[in-house]
Amino acid sequence: QVQLVESGGGLVQPGGSLRLSCAASGTIISINEMGWYRQAPGKERELVASMASRGRANYAASVQGRFTISRDNDQNTVDLQMNGLRPEDTAVYYCNGVIRTEYLRPFRGFWGRGTQVTVSS
Repeated sequence: QVQLVESGGGLVQPGGSLRLSCAASGTIISINEMGWYRQAPGKERELVASMASRGRANYAASVQGRFTISRDNDQNTVDLQMNGLRPEDTAVYYCNGVIRTEYLRPFRGFWGRGTQVTVSS
């Protein structure tokens, strides 16, 4: 079994910063892409940022220049540094990992349960 656990969410004022962390644990053979998604009430879940194991980061246009994704392949973690937060960034943020859990089996996606980020005065 594989679990992804997010942490670091909370309430922050506009212009503030938060750092989200996600740790993958369990029976892991290899991890390909890891990333962060978010979902606001009444809206579809959307990609925020993602990164392949040794690839470039991919960012949504709305967070480009404000958010930075990073990962530690040895620790199976991925972080999201969020600066210059805006009220429209308010959402539940989910960690995603494309993970191989068995030898000779394909990679498949796993989701964390999410962490709430609220940007408000």
